[in-house]
Amino acid sequence: MKNRNTKFTAILLAFACFALSPRAHALSPAPDGGYPGRNTAEGQDALLSLTSGTFNTAVGWFSLRSNTTANFNTALGAGTLLVNTADQNTATGAGALLSNTTGAGNTATGAFALFSNTDGFSNTATGFNALFSNTTGFSNTAYGVDALASNTEANVNTAIGTSALVSNTTGAQNTAVGVGALASNIDQNDNTAIGFAALQMNTGAGNVAIGSGALANNTTGSFNVGIRGGDSLTTGNFNIIIANAGVAGESNTIRIGSPLQTDTYIAGIYDADLPNPGDSFIMFVDGTGKLGTGTLPNHVGSGQPLRFRDIIEDHKKIADLEATVEALASQLKEQAAQVQKEGARVAMGKSTTKMVLNNQ
Repeated sequence: MKNRNTKFTAILLAFACFALSPRAHALSPAPDGGYPGRNTAEGQDALLSLTSGTFNTAVGWFSLRSNTTANFNTALGAGTLLVNTADQNTATGAGALLSNTTGAGNTATGAFALFSNTDGFSNTATGFNALFSNTTGFSNTAYGVDALASNTEANVNTAIGTSALVSNTTGAQNTAVGVGALASNIDQNDNTAIGFAALQMNTGAGNVAIGSGALANNTTGSFNVGIRGGDSLTTGNFNIIIANAGVAGESNTIRIGSPLQTDTYIAGIYDADLPNPGDSFIMFVDGTGKLGTGTLPNHVGSGQPLRFRDIIEDHKKIADLEATVEALASQLKEQAAQVQKEGARVAMGKSTTKMVLNNQ
């Protein structure tokens, strides 16, 4: 953001130049109320150049001074809409929309809000210095002291909170809600920060941070998601971090929870059928909480990720082996019965022989 002293020097010079410029043909009577075309003017040189413009209201020194044919403008405060020639602008506060020329549909509330805007349109700035440097950017919304204060030509940004997106100049489609949110972003796009100091140091693109301090120290990392966490991440990309500090510089990682969480419940997993379970892998977890597919030491396909199909095949082999063992056991039982029967027959024969010999 420009040095504030430099800003006020520019402001004073602008006012001085217009104050010393030759007076145009004044309205008659002098500005002190209602005029034809449903116009209202009150204050030195307010609506001084008006010709055919309608439904304008100018209250304050030099307010709407250059307006000639433009309509539906409202300027309340010294120098508001001073050089404006466009329609449907509203400026409330000293110096608000002072430099606006052809930009239409802008709303500035607060001293020096949208001060530098020239032809940017559909901007809304509420707060001292909000969108101060904007010149050609359009469809920006700034609410808070110094919100989007450095923005020049970037479009479709939303900043709500003191110093939200304060350094942004050309970055587009960013959303910052919270004091200091996305405060360091300059030219990156598509970031969303919600919470105090969320993405405060960010200079990357496509990040989403929700919660106080979320991804606060991320600098060049892009496409990260942080929810109430990620404050340790600095340069990594494509991370998802929820309630976890994260690790500086790591990428392509999901981290959820902290050592404070000791139990995990996830609905929709237990007893849920898979369309093709045979092609599904078995999930393992190590001592650090890292999830992944793995192998069992005694698995027939050791060295390859373990799939449910492998478990099914192993179970089938075991079932076949059990059937074979059961058949063998049945055969052995049958043979044992035959042996027992044969043994009984032999024993009976011996007993009969002995009785015959005794009878002799």
